[in-house]
Amino acid sequence: MWALRSLLLLRSAAGRTMSQGPARRQRPPKDPLRHLRTREKRGPSWEPGGPNTVYLQVVAAGGRDAGAALYVFSEYNRYLFNCGEGVQRLMQEHKLKVSRLDNIFLTRMHWSNVGGLCGMILTLKETGLPKCVLSGPPQLEKYLEAIKIFSGPLKGIDLAVRPHSAPEYKDETMTVVQIPIHSEQRCDEQQPPRSPERLSPEPSSDSGSENPQHLPDGVSQRRGGRDPSLVVAFVCKLHLKKGNFLVLKAKELGLPVGTAAIAPIIAAVKDGKSVTYEGREILPEEICTPPDPGLAFVVVECPDEGFIAPLCENAAFERYQGKADTPVALVAHMAPERVLADGRYQQWMERFGPDTQHLVLNENCTSVHNLRSHKIQTQLNLIHPDIFPRLARLHRQVASQHGLRRPGPRTCLSVHRACFCVFQEERAAFTVPTVRGECLLKYQLRPRREWQRDALITCNPDEFIAEALEIPNFQESVQKYRKTAQDGPAPAEKKSQYPEIIFLGTGSAIPMKIRNVSSTLVNISSDKSLLLDCGEGTFGQLCRHYGDEVDRVLGTLAAVFVSHLHADHHTGLLNILLQRERALGSLGKPLRPLLVVAPTQLRPWLQQYHNQCQRVLQHVCLIPAKCLQKGAAASTPDVERWIRLLLGACELEEFQTCLVRHCKHAFGCALVHTSGWKLVYSGDTMPCEALVRMGKDATLLIHEATLEDGLEEEAMDKTHSTTSQAIGVGMRMNARFIMLNHFSQRYAKIPLFSPDFNEKVGIAFDHMKVCFGDFPTVPQLTAPLKALFAGDIEEMEERREKRELRLVRAALLSREQAGGPADSEPQQKRARAEGPQSPQSKKVRAQ
Repeated sequence: MWALRSLLLLRSAAGRTMSQGPARRQRPPKDPLRHLRTREKRGPSWEPGGPNTVYLQVVAAGGRDAGAALYVFSEYNRYLFNCGEGVQRLMQEHKLKVSRLDNIFLTRMHWSNVGGLCGMILTLKETGLPKCVLSGPPQLEKYLEAIKIFSGPLKGIDLAVRPHSAPEYKDETMTVVQIPIHSEQRCDEQQPPRSPERLSPEPSSDSGSENPQHLPDGVSQRRGGRDPSLVVAFVCKLHLKKGNFLVLKAKELGLPVGTAAIAPIIAAVKDGKSVTYEGREILPEEICTPPDPGLAFVVVECPDEGFIAPLCENAAFERYQGKADTPVALVAHMAPERVLADGRYQQWMERFGPDTQHLVLNENCTSVHNLRSHKIQTQLNLIHPDIFPRLARLHRQVASQHGLRRPGPRTCLSVHRACFCVFQEERAAFTVPTVRGECLLKYQLRPRREWQRDALITCNPDEFIAEALEIPNFQESVQKYRKTAQDGPAPAEKKSQYPEIIFLGTGSAIPMKIRNVSSTLVNISSDKSLLLDCGEGTFGQLCRHYGDEVDRVLGTLAAVFVSHLHADHHTGLLNILLQRERALGSLGKPLRPLLVVAPTQLRPWLQQYHNQCQRVLQHVCLIPAKCLQKGAAASTPDVERWIRLLLGACELEEFQTCLVRHCKHAFGCALVHTSGWKLVYSGDTMPCEALVRMGKDATLLIHEATLEDGLEEEAMDKTHSTTSQAIGVGMRMNARFIMLNHFSQRYAKIPLFSPDFNEKVGIAFDHMKVCFGDFPTVPQLTAPLKALFAGDIEEMEERREKRELRLVRAALLSREQAGGPADSEPQQKRARAEGPQSPQSKKVRAQ
């Protein structure tokens, strides 16, 4: 009885401890040198040998939403060519491991090529990779310095830049030669037309106006500043792989197989030398397979016609064309259709010979990349087709670029046929073997040269629907919800379409296959919208949500609020700025700068990128978030004017910010519309009284709920909120409705439900669309959601039970070791000292 009473007391103590945070299992320390030790074990054997397996794989096929990226695999090394926004997410979804990715090659300093580099570097650092080398334009070094403005010093990973002027690179798999190509056009001097209402955050020193370095004729490289006239091509030559020793054949010839005497014979025949054994000469081809020659592949980007002549006339490619000593197996072309159709470019392709394959990556390559997003959205659509709309596809550019009639709203099969017709017309124009890129398409270089399509993605909505309908209780739950909704009382007020809230990213830390990082679109009216945070891949999410309508939506975008400078909240901003310029041009609208409310620390990042990579400052007016705090004054007359523009453009009576409890310079915001509604956005924060006061009587609170209940200590360590904490903030605020988002990626599909859930609380999903009239409906979706994700919820509950059991055991062990009540206090202190340590930095991301 005493033992039972003691156990119950310990369970009670463990429960109290859990309310403050559980004792998490301490992870074994990472071994940052494990990659180097692997190479040491491998030894120098790669010098005479070479990898057995090498292939290229398309990560991103060149579409507007995904960019172009290639992954190269050998059993010794992994390589990545270009790292645009969303590449890390695609690699995670399709299980292309980044843990051995120690070389990244970049063809030019353009956001479509480097936009995902910030997040990729942070992920590589977390995996324990000791060193990563970036090859490409010389501005890469300054770009890395700019990343540190918001990422910190990046301790634990050695980042090095190998500029195009450096000697060739050689490792266990291949030798890489960089070939710089300079455009005939002075791109940097082609200033964009100035709108009469153009505003800039501050006068900027345009390093592109410096005197160019003295270089050969036709070369216009800039020292230390951005140089859009430069792209870098890569020629990669595999090391020759020696033939395999034929053991059975050697035995037939009487050679001393299995003895020490065979070793020099094997070495000699693999080197192509004859050997003499017992008076008989044995030729290498008798007991050894032929060597595998060192094939080459080329990765080249030709962004516009200005690069065609410099590329075609570059003598560095001549040694790989015609009857070359090093045959080129594959050339990957990152080029738009107008370049590929140019006669000069096609002649250059033909010079590689009929045995060379050509891979095209551009916006005409129609391919589904984010399969899991399509799958989960198709299944959620079964629950409520308006709140969970089907995802769209981009097709317009395929038709418009070829003078074809734009496809109407047809079935997926019809769209595929339309794309196939364009594909056939393009292929017919080439006289060399040419293949259009698709996500996960492979070209194997070794052991056998061939295209491999077994990993290609098939997006079949019917399969997704059938899978969902087979889940126990799902159909019944959906039917019950619909009957309840049909029999329920009529809404007290007429449902209005606006404001319309679209959750583009509801996950935290890093982009994952189901939840992207933070971004929420608020459509204030049919022609006015703003973004709340803008994490990596926000533009891609807009493309998948709106399809061909994405330019129209970008044309309505009046402002962006950036809550703080963690990478998962702002690294999608630059692509939004650049794509918005393109959208306004296609719509025939003048380019007006985007109003960006953000911490002032965003300015150095934008300035550095503007100076080193692309012109962006003409796109933005930066309003310091601190100037919108209650009682604060505008820092300059320009800022005061921009605040008036912000309120007018978004039809707001008030746009207020407050500091929240996260990192330094982290803000939440409250928007009060002229019609009376009030929307409050928390950004990342622990429970914050300043947010409660600012958001009093909000119509809608969007609050982060990174972690589940019971993980309060971890939430405090990482300055985030648990589910119940977020709901509690909304209740104290007297918010009419609360939408929870920013979930840890450990809750990939759905978070664990808190007992505090009620009729005022909803869970956000990527691509979920909610208006105020949906508030009564959203809580009713809980039962169908629980049925759809029952398996995932069961697994999470099992993990929670195991964690609680570990707590009970730890408390019991602590009690036994203490030897009685007198020793309990010192023992508890020792347990805390030996317990899991908090993260090294508050910037460590919740995963």
